[in-house]
Formats: sequence, structure tokens, C-alpha cells
Amino acid sequence: MLSHRLRIAAIASATFALHGCYVLQAASGQAQVIHRSEPIADVLADPSTPAQTKERLQLVEAARAFAIDELALHDGRSYRKYADMGRPYVVHNVIATPEFSVEPRRWCFPITGCIAYRGYFNEASARSYGHKLSLHGNDVSVEGVPTYSTLGHLPDPVFGSMLGWRDTRLVGTIFHELAHERLYFADDSAVNEAFASVVEDEGIRRWLLQQGRAGEIAAHEAAVARRKEFAALLRDARGRLAQLYGSGVPPAAMRIEKQREFGRLEFRYEQLRARWGGYAGYDGWFARALNNAHLASVATYEDCVPGLWRTLQAAGSLSVFYATVESSRGLDVKARHAQLCGADRSLAR
Repeated sequence: MLSHRLRIAAIASATFALHGCYVLQAASGQAQVIHRSEPIADVLADPSTPAQTKERLQLVEAARAFAIDELALHDGRSYRKYADMGRPYVVHNVIATPEFSVEPRRWCFPITGCIAYRGYFNEASARSYGHKLSLHGNDVSVEGVPTYSTLGHLPDPVFGSMLGWRDTRLVGTIFHELAHERLYFADDSAVNEAFASVVEDEGIRRWLLQQGRAGEIAAHEAAVARRKEFAALLRDARGRLAQLYGSGVPPAAMRIEKQREFGRLEFRYEQLRARWGGYAGYDGWFARALNNAHLASVATYEDCVPGLWRTLQAAGSLSVFYATVESSRGLDVKARHAQLCGADRSLAR
């Protein structure tokens, strides 16, 4: 699964007075991306381009064409260029919650609306800001992001770090990010990410069929099923912590119970891992001191996924699915979640 996507305003000056240095670094980072971007056609035509790079970029071109022709996604400027930034993560996202809350803090910007993270092109800057938030008593997570979307405002490139991914991850990422350009709600990260994830997974299934690789669908669906089970495990932990934080227990006792809940989460993950036959794909998630912010980041991506899968199944086609989700545009966030996310949205905002 992918991780979090940074939404960068196309016109930095509109927010500079409010967010100063933050928007300046975003604008500077985006300028570096644009400077390093070159048309994929030129990279393919260059005789010095390694054969493996050419093969992966040809896959990108084919995936983009499939997204437009078969998934009815936006045919804009994105994924026509290639940028090698020389690092594994293009940006780092900072996510924060109060010590006794599972709800992420939000930052608001023009175009993107209010989002549950701040993205930095420089890792040291991200960690410095995260440290400041932690000094004010917040739980903080700083997470590397290998790609992001500007929602079509700028020509998003394929980054060099993406070319080493397995086929389904690379192709799925293109579907996911183009889905953001197809539909985006300001102030509703949960539906935005769930919508893109559903389009990504359905797109991969259809792409594998078209490529004559139907034998790989079972493995892909097993991976999706594991992701859903893992997300359900984390949603349950969030629910238990939310109950704890609303219980009125004194802070000292609440801190003890909070750590017990995270211990319970790790124990339940070990049980789930054993049921998966020892699959260790999520072990890295637990290789750190967990806090509320880690759970909040998963919530942004996964809470609405089950409801949107049901919406797609009921729609019977992608076109009807898109229209159904789009029809919720006039609703406020809570009403949209009630309509699209359903009962699985345990902690609707």
C-alpha cells in the first residue's frame, strides 16, 4: 500500500503570508522536481539510457495508456516525464495527534483544503518540525513518501526510485495518483485516499487480466486481503484508544493504559502474522515505538475503503462508481462519510 501523498498548492504566493517558510520549501522542492524532469520520450530515445530503465519507462507508458483507455482516468500532463531525485523518498510527511487523541491535527491550504499532514522535501526539516510538535506534547510520526500528486496542477513525473518496484506496485501507483486527478474533495483525505486505493486495486486486477497474467490475480488479492485485515486490526486499536481517551481516567493512569493498548496491538499482530503463515510484510511497521500518530496515518488511508468497495460492487461499473462518489460533492464531510464509508467508518470526523 502506498503510503501518504503530498498535495502541494500550485500557486505558493497565495499562502506565503500564512505559512511562510513551509510554503517556500514546498515551492523550492517542487521547482527542483520540475528542473530534474525530462520527457519520457527523450529518455527512451537517449542511447545512454540503461536498457532496464527503458523497459520500466515503457511499462509506465503502457500503464498510463491503460488508465486512460480502460479506467477512464484523467489524460493530463502527469506521468509523461521522468525525474531521478537521487533519493528513495521524494518527501517526508509529518503527522501529529494530541497525546490523548487518535484524531490527527490538520493544516489548511488553498486548493488542497485541510489535510492531516505536512509534507517536506527535506527530511531534516520534516524531523525538525516533528520534534517541535513533540515538544508541545503531541504524538508524532515522520514518514517517507516515494511519490505524490499535485492533482494535475503540475506535470507530476515518474520518479527514479519507483522504477525498482514490482510491476503491480508501479502500475498501481500510477492508477492511484491519476485517480486523485479524476476526483478530489478538499478537506476529506479519508475519502480521497480510499477512492484512489479502490481504483488502484480494481485497476491492477483488470490490468493483469489484459496482460494475460491472470495467474497473478490470486496473489494480488491475497495481498489486498492482508492489507484489509491489518487495517481492521489498527482500526480496532484506534477504537479502543478513543474509548480510553474519552473515559476521564487521570492522565498518569491513562498513559499506562495507553501503552498497554499498544502492547495488545503488537500481540494481536503476532497472532495475525501466524495465521498468515508467517508473512512478515508488516513487521517493519512495528519496528518503532508506536503512538497515536501512526494509527492516524493508517486511518487516513484505510477507514473508508470497505464502504467504497461496496459502492463499486453495487455500481457494477467504474463509470457509475465515479458518478456515485462524485454525487456526494455537495455534502459535508460527516454526511459524505455516512453515505460512502458506512459502518466501517468507526471514527468518522
